[in-house]
Amino acid sequence: MEQSALKNYTKYVSLNILGMMGLSCYILADTFFVSMALGAAGLAALNFSIGIYSLVHGTGLMIGIGGATRYSILKSQNEGKQINAIFTTSLKLGILLGVLFAITGVLGSGSLAVLLGADAATLPLTKEYLSTILYFAPFFILNNIMLAFVRNDNNPKLSMIAMLTGSLSNIVLDYIFMFPLGLGMFGAAFATGLAPVISLVVLSAHFIQGKSGLRWLRSRVQWKAVRDILGLGLAAFITEVSSAIVLITFNLVILGLEGNLGVASYGIVANIALVGISVFTGIAQGIQPLISKAYGSGEGITIKKLLRYAVITSLVLASAIYTLVFFCSDQMINVFNSEQNPAIALLAKDGLRIYFAGFFFAGINIIVCMYLSAAERGLNAFIVSVARGCVVLVPMVLMLSRILGMTGVWLAFVVTEGLVSVLGLIFVFGKKRADVLNSDI
Repeated sequence: MEQSALKNYTKYVSLNILGMMGLSCYILADTFFVSMALGAAGLAALNFSIGIYSLVHGTGLMIGIGGATRYSILKSQNEGKQINAIFTTSLKLGILLGVLFAITGVLGSGSLAVLLGADAATLPLTKEYLSTILYFAPFFILNNIMLAFVRNDNNPKLSMIAMLTGSLSNIVLDYIFMFPLGLGMFGAAFATGLAPVISLVVLSAHFIQGKSGLRWLRSRVQWKAVRDILGLGLAAFITEVSSAIVLITFNLVILGLEGNLGVASYGIVANIALVGISVFTGIAQGIQPLISKAYGSGEGITIKKLLRYAVITSLVLASAIYTLVFFCSDQMINVFNSEQNPAIALLAKDGLRIYFAGFFFAGINIIVCMYLSAAERGLNAFIVSVARGCVVLVPMVLMLSRILGMTGVWLAFVVTEGLVSVLGLIFVFGKKRADVLNSDI
């Protein structure tokens, strides 16, 4: 049993870490090419826009993780009749919300850019990036839904291939659109928008080859199922949207402290951090199908093993990431600081070395949220997610920035993740009775 659990864990987690790291290259590639083509103003504009990208991405994760979690539980309980209803409802909900995002891009991208902090120097670039990304929102959302269902339908390898293919195409198209074709900020956003389209084409192989039992049903939306899907996926949404809230809050605070150069330096830190966070998200998404299946089958011992493996993996990887960032911060910054601006370099270096200390706690928090959601403890998962994204972080940024300036801004992330990890562990270890494991964890 131990060997079987470890084998499945290694397979699912390794594939999802690779896939999520590739997926994070959406924004990382944009950051590099935008910095080369448009300098500090482009970096600041991109950073203003990432929050909305996180909102769209989080919406897809919420529906995908929520729907796939219910699918996996029903499948383990041999409830075949409800599986396709959940799948169809998830897709219909994703299309609906994606269209609403696209309409927002058509009608309100300018106002949204101003609300996010863009000024006269960055408004045209921010508006252009936002509007293009929002036009592609239906594809971003549907891609996340399909990735989750294909992964839970015993095909994690194809999900990984789809994520990597989309990300690699994004990097290639970024270069083509921004340099040979000279499309500027629109080119960066257009390349990013095409990536989920390409990923969906790859995922279609799962259905064309007849490997899936999932089918589209011609039926009305089941609103009870919608509530169930959103409830199970809410923690994943909050986790992703917390990134948007972090970005928006940090941008506005840093804008007041250091201006656009400060925002550009935070853009470097935030975008490198996206890759690091994607590692922990990969661990969490990797264990989700396994935990949901074990939960549906009542295999408490297996759940404990999976959770233990995940926490140990996150701590090991957090140590490796922090060591790399600490000793290679100058080289990382130079990649994105195309103008070699010394002010940006100094701010970003301090930021990387302080901010990334929070990864030791962030990995645990992301894993705990996914565990709680996969085991139908949505309320606890929601509380942990909201604490990370709003309740603790925002006051910390405002308070510590007043006391310590930019150092306080960087420390706010570390302190928040540390405090929330205590709360998350209380939820995991504190539930001694009526627990899904039927024993203390």
